[in-house]
Amino acid sequence: VKNGQKIRLAGKGSPGVNGGPKGDLVVELQVGKHDVFGRRGNDLTISVPITVFEASEGADIKVPTLDGSAKTVRIPPGTPSGRTFRIKGAGVVTKKATGNLLVTVEVAVPTDLTAKQAEALAGLSDPTLRDHLFK
Repeated sequence: VKNGQKIRLAGKGSPGVNGGPKGDLVVELQVGKHDVFGRRGNDLTISVPITVFEASEGADIKVPTLDGSAKTVRIPPGTPSGRTFRIKGAGVVTKKATGNLLVTVEVAVPTDLTAKQAEALAGLSDPTLRDHLFK
């Protein structure tokens, strides 16, 4: 169901005037937010953290689905933060169509590094990374 969708139940409302037939009961639905998934039409959305190593080297990660199962998403080497992958048919199922699961990966940047970890990351630094911005 969608937020704001109305369901009409014929003959389930209040009795009519002067002994007339019962009216219809109209129920308007309010859908709450899910802790993990979002929704865009029939597509479900999810944001999944990945490590810097997974983004750089590539990885196969498990992603939860709404039915409780897990699907595998292949993250190719060099994947940037914010890239979205589509799992076809893992979205909302309706009579007319089935949506997809849109998986957006977010690179989790480490914050509490040891000296050894900081040194290793420094070795990956590229001082020319933003040179193209100043041409």
